[in-house]
Amino acid sequence: MPTLAAIPPPKGGGIRPIKGGFGLYVHWPFCLSKCPYCDFNSHVRAEVDDTRWRVALVRELTTLAEGLEFRPRLETVFFGGGTPSLMPPETVAAILETAAQLFPFTDDLEVTLEANPTSSEATRFEGFRAAGVNRLSLGVQSLEDAALRFLGRKHTAAEGLAALELARKIFSRLSFDLIYARPGQTPADWQRELRRAIALAADHISLYQLTIEPGTKFGTLAEAGQLVPTPDDSAGALYELTQETTEAAGLPAYEISNHARPGAESRHNLVYWRGGAWLGVGPGAHGRLPTTAGGRIATDTEKAPERWLARVEELGHGLVLEEPVAADDQARELLLMSLRLAEGSDLSRVRALASDVLDEIAIEELIAQGFLARHEGRLRATRKGRPVLNRVLAEIVRA
Repeated sequence: MPTLAAIPPPKGGGIRPIKGGFGLYVHWPFCLSKCPYCDFNSHVRAEVDDTRWRVALVRELTTLAEGLEFRPRLETVFFGGGTPSLMPPETVAAILETAAQLFPFTDDLEVTLEANPTSSEATRFEGFRAAGVNRLSLGVQSLEDAALRFLGRKHTAAEGLAALELARKIFSRLSFDLIYARPGQTPADWQRELRRAIALAADHISLYQLTIEPGTKFGTLAEAGQLVPTPDDSAGALYELTQETTEAAGLPAYEISNHARPGAESRHNLVYWRGGAWLGVGPGAHGRLPTTAGGRIATDTEKAPERWLARVEELGHGLVLEEPVAADDQARELLLMSLRLAEGSDLSRVRALASDVLDEIAIEELIAQGFLARHEGRLRATRKGRPVLNRVLAEIVRA
């Protein structure tokens, strides 16, 4: 099994295009508090040694980049978390400066940073913009104070609106998140909140149904019968209302939970959904690294922040997994991700990786039932199929 250490350094010879694109993901694992619905790799810490973390993130980025067979053109950078807006802007700048030394950039490099309204001081936002961030993703989550308290958020609706207004003045591209299908939320409540959000939206908005994940505070409450999730049929009705309202406003869903005006889609997330490659840096970051033969190497880093930091300082990286992704697994991943998109999946690309992962009989049956559609070599989930996509995928993807 090849490892990154065994891969020879790049020898030049031009820039190789990567199907689906190439990006860099940087994970900042720290938050001010843990939200009750969150199952991401996030940790509450009273103090963080910013200088030590800056050095470690830069070092891991350098180590992993130098282990690549070739240096692709970098199209997107995404700072996720956790709460990356708690990072000092100097750390963001150091990472982007290092990336510029390691990779050729596209002329229209997209650099996104996730932020919470509680860390939206003007000086901080201006510092991120000066460091090179040109797209902000703001975790508003709701425009109602009662809902924010239920979701465990530390900001008020007024603070969320103020952060949106401030971000609009500083960043050329802006997105924000809302969570719906909250217990007791009626269609009238959601439509009122959604219409207000659309009036505030610049060009992109992410609308997520509340899911109760095991291991979260909400998961524990649900197991004890102290929290009753929104029934599936009610959640489905809210989803349909979401599609109708956003489409009428010119913000159609280009992915199940993401809506944008044409041309304003998140290009970094499209790298994932279109089966591209990316380098993952920071605790718990996943990666799909490209090889000269067109393959992918899956990478995972240590999730625990302190253990990740110690590994990077000792080894230069925090990797705990690095293994080739078999062609049939690449095909399954591509289908699972690309069918989330309104544009659907390029079946010729899936078949070129591994033709036997598709159950053609099941596909035809689901097309006849109206859950899937085929057009010009692409397979896509219909309006009927997208809310039940997991079940559709279970039918058409062979293990």
